[in-house]
Amino acid sequence: MLCKQEVVGSIPIVSTTVNPTAVLLISCPDRQGIVAAVATWVASVGGNIVHAEQHTDDSDAMFFQRVEFTHSATVSLDTLNDGFAAVAANWNMQFTLSELPRKPRTAILCSKHLHCVADLLARTTYGDLGLDVVAVVSNHEDASPLANSFGLPFYHVPVSDGSNGRAEQEETLSNLLDALGVDLVVLARYMLVLPPALVQPWKGRMINIHHSFLPAFIGANPYRQAHDRGVKVIGATAHYVSDVLDEGPIIAQDVAAVSHRDNVADLTRKGRDLETVVLARAVRAHVEHRVLTFGNRTVVFG
Repeated sequence: MLCKQEVVGSIPIVSTTVNPTAVLLISCPDRQGIVAAVATWVASVGGNIVHAEQHTDDSDAMFFQRVEFTHSATVSLDTLNDGFAAVAANWNMQFTLSELPRKPRTAILCSKHLHCVADLLARTTYGDLGLDVVAVVSNHEDASPLANSFGLPFYHVPVSDGSNGRAEQEETLSNLLDALGVDLVVLARYMLVLPPALVQPWKGRMINIHHSFLPAFIGANPYRQAHDRGVKVIGATAHYVSDVLDEGPIIAQDVAAVSHRDNVADLTRKGRDLETVVLARAVRAHVEHRVLTFGNRTVVFG
């Protein structure tokens, strides 16, 4: 932070200029000297590291790091990107460089169950998630009053009758997401399976909440499946969407204890509490650039 003192009359006025913050996420084969190379580059561009975390995966000999640093407002993100590209090439790195805070334009998709979308909208309203929600989209009309109460546009994209109903609905949905110009899509209990052609453009930018502790109870009716199996814990899982149903890289999970006394309705009620918290946790981690994907796994920094 730069401070400049001016005097107006006899009263000193202190104005402050806050340097912007950038986040660097890197992954590369593990080698000696990576941390030093990154720190040296940050210093060379006049940056100041304010937070750094790293992880080495011994089984795959891979190195992962998140570096948060301030830099001069006169240096653009594009300039920083170009500058670090040379370092990345020397170390065979994959990297992203982003500014903080930046609110991604977000579309929330849902169906008939509204607890997750309601929680996301409430958290967004009081600034908990750092989202710019621009639309609520659903294959049913149930969420329309909720979206309207938050002053958000609601788009009803139903599946029409006929053999081409699903294909037409998916094309309409894909075109809508493109037209909205969103950066992030959140599936807040959206209950239609998306085809690979729709998912692919959103790789790493589409987050789903599944109402079980994956990989257990994939697909429909997981609370019924859990009850029939007599489980002692139920869970919720937020993950990036992939071509394979409920098998994308996991971002966040949590569980709650249940007992033989709990029926399906009890499991559903307890599970909904988990779903809202786990989804919010995953969205926040994504927005804060704390998630690195590697294969079908993630490294989620604190």
